[in-house]
Amino acid sequence: MGHDHSHEHDHPHDHSHDGEPRWKHDGVRVISGDKLDPNTAQTPGMFRQAAINHARVGAQKIWAGTVAIEPNAKTGVHHHGDLESVIYVVSGKARMRWGERLEFVAEAGPGDFIYVPPFVPHQEINADPDNPLQCVLVRSDNEAVVVNITDVDPVEKPEEVYWVDPIHKHPHG
Repeated sequence: MGHDHSHEHDHPHDHSHDGEPRWKHDGVRVISGDKLDPNTAQTPGMFRQAAINHARVGAQKIWAGTVAIEPNAKTGVHHHGDLESVIYVVSGKARMRWGERLEFVAEAGPGDFIYVPPFVPHQEINADPDNPLQCVLVRSDNEAVVVNITDVDPVEKPEEVYWVDPIHKHPHG
């Protein structure tokens, strides 16, 4: 019962050409919460950090990060083209308004997921006047697409503190 090493060569795909085990450096990646990247544009009233994007891990079709939204912050009315977005509420209270006239409303709290389909006009709101809204944001592309809708008067006027994250840029630049 000697040790026969010949079987190692039966699976040529287990190693890359340079001898490193396949997937060792470009396989599953864990991005710990204290290693998020704050080197993304910041705006008064919120703090956003990228976890998963092209620059950090080579992601091609998805973006993920965290965002902290100040109390009472609101976006204008907009949609995201053919992007899909998922918002997971960590703490606080989110209110979503959507529809051609923002006629629909729903609220979400800690542990809830919010899905925003492509092309749906909507407005995001921190519905808690006292506490920030902590969220994880995932979107289906690295490109930030925002189409502002100016012919709808939002039920809740955007205030001096805007909900801003890597998709929702500050309206004044």
